[in-house]
Amino acid sequence: MLYEAYQAHSDVMGVVRVFASATLGALGKPPPGPALGPSALRNLTAAYELIARAGLTHVRPPFGIDRVPVGNREVAVREVSERVTPFGTLLHFKKDIAAPQPRVLLVAPLSGHFATLLRNTVRTMLPEHDVYITDWHNARDVNLGHGRFGFDEYIEHVIAFIEAIGPGAHVIAVCQPCVAALVAVAVMAQAGNAAQPRSMTLMAGPIDARVNPTRVNELATSKPIAWFEQNLIASVPLRYGGALRPVYPGFVQLAAFMSMNLERHLKAHRDLYDHLANGEYEKAQTTKAFYDEYFAVLDLTAEFYLETVERVFQNHELPKGELKFRGGSVEPAAIRRTMLLTVEGEKDDVCAVGQTVAAHDLCSKLRPYLKRHHMQPGVGHYGVFSGKRWENQIYPLVKNVILASD
Repeated sequence: MLYEAYQAHSDVMGVVRVFASATLGALGKPPPGPALGPSALRNLTAAYELIARAGLTHVRPPFGIDRVPVGNREVAVREVSERVTPFGTLLHFKKDIAAPQPRVLLVAPLSGHFATLLRNTVRTMLPEHDVYITDWHNARDVNLGHGRFGFDEYIEHVIAFIEAIGPGAHVIAVCQPCVAALVAVAVMAQAGNAAQPRSMTLMAGPIDARVNPTRVNELATSKPIAWFEQNLIASVPLRYGGALRPVYPGFVQLAAFMSMNLERHLKAHRDLYDHLANGEYEKAQTTKAFYDEYFAVLDLTAEFYLETVERVFQNHELPKGELKFRGGSVEPAAIRRTMLLTVEGEKDDVCAVGQTVAAHDLCSKLRPYLKRHHMQPGVGHYGVFSGKRWENQIYPLVKNVILASD
């Protein structure tokens, strides 16, 4: 009933949002500046805009990266789907340039948001790298006939995408997929796979969630896995392509994320109202752009969500040396050729300091010159891969690791 209740509420609110949008269009945007236009009209349009925006979208927003500077010129960027499965696309941001650049796979989180959450990460790396990304699909649109997509299937996708890019690639994983990326590279190393990457950057990921547990970690261990299955899993409504598929709905994950910093989100919307009412449209646009992305949610398959909670956050299988992939043991110590960089944020309240650097102990056979770690002062979770400190302080380190191992 969880999904049906959400859908019924969304349908009702959809009518309200349409009415608010129509009214907003009829009123028009008042002239900018507090001294121009009647304040009552600005207040009214601000209120209607907030109402019109008060909803979620379940479709991936566009990356919107059409051109990037390469050297001293602007270069067009095309999105090319290099490999497509029912559950994900290997998306290539292709540039028509003569000189080859290091090929990089960004492994995006599958945790309730689309891969466009890494838009700033992609945009920063594109001028100097040949960038690919794991563009995960919304599970509510995937027909049941396509079968399951669990923890092992996720890892298989990462391996297949690395192989599709070819030998000599580099891997960067952000947040939740750090575990899967490390497992994928270990499995490739154990098999002597020629496509095992030259470098692996793990950013703010729960390699060992026992270290400095956050509220996210505490929630995962506070209930048995059966509780998560009974209370957080729902079936996709019949109107969608994935009808009856059991999923962990994206709107549930969003609610959990927002509850961690509810006052901050409320303040952001109060400030948005004030900016609109005062004619400060540039300030308002910054907030709107963030929430346009934040309120775009996707559903996870039930098996992937439950297996991730159980294997990564409850049983801690990887750091305890107990994780298996397709029945075989996973041995990070088999990684000998892939340079490792781990990055953490000082104020990260999702993946605390110490959880990602744990990868260095697991990759015990890597020589010291192939290991690097960076703890970025002053940033939270999103600041590790987005924003000014990412662009000016973290990205140069990532670039140097790729250059050193390319």
